[in-house]
Amino acid sequence: MIPLADRIAGAPISWGVDGSPGWGHLLSSDRVLEEMAYIGLSATELGPDGFLGETPEEARERAASVGLSVVGGFVPLLLHLPAESPQQAAYADRAIKTLSACGSEVLVLGAVLDRRGYDRSGSLSDAHWETFDHNLKRLVAQSGEEGLEVALHQHWGMAVERPQHLERVLANTDVSLCLDTGHMFLAGIDPLEVARSVPDRVAHVHLKDVEDSAASRVRAGEVPFREAVKSGLFRPLGAGDVDIRGVITALESAGYQGWYVIEQDKVLRQPPPLRQGPVEDASISVDYLRDLARLIEGPPVIDSPPT
Repeated sequence: MIPLADRIAGAPISWGVDGSPGWGHLLSSDRVLEEMAYIGLSATELGPDGFLGETPEEARERAASVGLSVVGGFVPLLLHLPAESPQQAAYADRAIKTLSACGSEVLVLGAVLDRRGYDRSGSLSDAHWETFDHNLKRLVAQSGEEGLEVALHQHWGMAVERPQHLERVLANTDVSLCLDTGHMFLAGIDPLEVARSVPDRVAHVHLKDVEDSAASRVRAGEVPFREAVKSGLFRPLGAGDVDIRGVITALESAGYQGWYVIEQDKVLRQPPPLRQGPVEDASISVDYLRDLARLIEGPPVIDSPPT
């Protein structure tokens, strides 16, 4: 059994790095990785296409240069339309090969609904769901050939967003999940209930906190998702209304041995001073998880010397 404290990773979007058009100022990979290592993280996710390097070898070596492994990556793909563009097929292949070369075991799938970003919600037609299921099976098979498990990420503004969307995926496919505490809470899904009811489907976890008052404004359509993120929608762990402790306790009790990724979406308007800004919030979340690990697992057992 790998201790919980040894399964804490970071995601570049916690430093404001996202591949969506016009997301904000993007920090360099060297800075993000250095700050991850500075706060004691041992692993990172891949980030947007090309963020860690143009080749699988470059990505692996860049992360390893500061002592980090690569343990997954959020890969947004359009699965519900029949025509797959050559660009999307090439991106999927590139992401799969890069994650595999880096020793990752999980590809985190974001099922794109709108290429322009995450502000528009919607539901797929029956025909679109049929195409979605077909393309999902193909992606799972392709990833499996490279030793990767696909973990579907329920996500605001994506094809699998609301409770009924997640219920359909759970009932009609056997795909694993990336349980994202913040996006589930935002969409009116109880992440604790998911952790308790289908822990065997959870292959990867994204951790973020959010205040219910802020989430309610997004749910009601009063504030677009990206504007809410710019205003600090997602909070460091322990600073919002999500039952982070309950989710982790439930998963650990069920035998979960995957990664907990601090993935607190941010939008940067300009680069903050070195080791200030996003890294400070990430550090708060790391401390929260280490304290929680001690509560859940108790102090380490030290063998008594022979008498």
